[in-house]
Amino acid sequence: MSDTGRQSPTLQSVADLAGVHRSTASRALNPATSHMLAADVVERIRLAASSLGYRRDALAAGLRTGRSRLVGVVVPDIANPVFGPILRGIESALSEQGHSVLVANAGQEEDGQAAIVEEFIGRRVDGLILATARRDDPVLSLCLAAGVPTVLVNRLEQGGRVSAVVSDDRAGMRMAVAHLVGLGHRRIGHLAGPQHLSTGLLRREGFGQGLAEAGLPPGPVEVASAYTREAGEQAAAALLRRADLTAIVAANDLLALGAYRAAQALGLRRPGDLSIVGHNDMPLVDMVEPPLTTVRIRHQEMGLEAARLLLREIAERGRAPSLVVTEPLLIVRGSTAAPAPIR
Repeated sequence: MSDTGRQSPTLQSVADLAGVHRSTASRALNPATSHMLAADVVERIRLAASSLGYRRDALAAGLRTGRSRLVGVVVPDIANPVFGPILRGIESALSEQGHSVLVANAGQEEDGQAAIVEEFIGRRVDGLILATARRDDPVLSLCLAAGVPTVLVNRLEQGGRVSAVVSDDRAGMRMAVAHLVGLGHRRIGHLAGPQHLSTGLLRREGFGQGLAEAGLPPGPVEVASAYTREAGEQAAAALLRRADLTAIVAANDLLALGAYRAAQALGLRRPGDLSIVGHNDMPLVDMVEPPLTTVRIRHQEMGLEAARLLLREIAERGRAPSLVVTEPLLIVRGSTAAPAPIR
């Protein structure tokens, strides 16, 4: 006998079986509100729902409440290992409150990022977290014009129009320079990131501050075209051609790995002839040879904080923007050592 005529279980049938009011059953089955009820009540209602085969209709709930329970996260390069821990932190905080995360790899180009944001807005996401911000960012202007709560992570825009969570980029670079100076280096150069990004600009400023604090003159700087190993290799080769250096501080780990290649091509030993420091402490940089000395950024913590800020923005529209700055940590490994004696 066919059971195609059997009615799907309803929220009311779940409530009847559990012996509670329909609104209580609704709260128990909603991850965002289940904490309002006693744990034994929630368990009884969930068991009733399971025995009936009831599944909460998130789409219908969204239509009733005006909330989709979806958050869009936009990253510039999903293949960059830096973004994995950030995404874990975001997903962890949002899932606790019943939100699902949509992640988009938007690339480096403004048009592609804008298209992704427009797609998310069309899907009626409750909010957006952008890891793509430029210092002057028209994509963020698009988010604000649409009235979508938006938080930045890892990068800042110069207008301070929305809340953001970043690492202290200047402090991290000052730590790197102080480490090299402490080893005896005086001829230190910098591989800077793209200057239209806050990380590129602020880390470059931190490099200059670190040299000044050590009583050293400004060091040579080469700006990489992108945060990639290839761009790092090209910039490091140019830097080493024009300056006699014993150490390089790179604005991120991929640039530092590019500097490894450039040094190898020139026959320079690492760290015997050239010490190299990175920035980010992305996964696996402890596995290269020599293991990379770098500035650790608290990526997962940044993701958690960005998600929490966004949840507050969603709950309380019109809040004044907040800036959360996490403290970096220098991780010393085998890519740095005292400079070789002058023969």
